[in-house]
Amino acid sequence: MPAHRAVGLIVFVVIVGLIVGSLLGELLGAMFHEGWVQGVLTRGPTIGLTKPATLDFHFLSVTFGFTVKVNVVGLAGVVIAVVTLRKL
Repeated sequence: MPAHRAVGLIVFVVIVGLIVGSLLGELLGAMFHEGWVQGVLTRGPTIGLTKPATLDFHFLSVTFGFTVKVNVVGLAGVVIAVVTLRKL
């Protein structure tokens, strides 16, 4: 496998692991009442474009925006994704 494909695959797997893990953390956090456990599962920084960027050509307007909220379960998702990738 060429090196540039391997790096692209690693980045893709890390991003997917982060997104799936963060989503799972939010879902698990919703199952608990407000408190320490819910805070640990759902709190974390938001990474991305918090204010959408707009590119306006007068005849076409395109808006870009992407954010990911990172939490503890999201980081665990990254670790699981990387370990799975290494075993493949």
